[in-house]
Amino acid sequence: MLTDILVDTGPLVALFDKDDHYHSHITAFTRGKGFRFHTTLAVLTELLHLVDFHVQVQLNVLRWVAGGGVVLHDIGTEELHRICELSEQYSDLPMDFADATLVVVAEKTGIRSIISIDSDFDLYRLPEKEYIHNIFRAPQRPTSHPSYQSPPKHRS
Repeated sequence: MLTDILVDTGPLVALFDKDDHYHSHITAFTRGKGFRFHTTLAVLTELLHLVDFHVQVQLNVLRWVAGGGVVLHDIGTEELHRICELSEQYSDLPMDFADATLVVVAEKTGIRSIISIDSDFDLYRLPEKEYIHNIFRAPQRPTSHPSYQSPPKHRS
């Protein structure tokens, strides 16, 4: 039996980019677990943007999705009000659009677990103050290397 789980952009990038810092961690973590990944078009869009270094990787992603590698959930006009509420509620983080769509999917489907490299999902709450449990704890990136810089947060 498959276990339904939400998946954020970072782990998907790590699955498809062999040079990603988390590639071996995510691959080992997900291997043999019987997960059925759920995500949104917003996450897929981020993923394709982040793997734009090679068209073949993008095609691999698209073929994987088309083959049922992930269940894509629609976010329609009716969900935009909720996304605005969440974005206002978490404006101090800030919550990005892709994360907000995953929270909306959690609310709609009842899926309460996610695989994310970010710690943001440790802060987000569903109605009734319920968490979306991040079942993956990413190993810390080394910060002592002089050339390492944290990736910038994208702001609109």
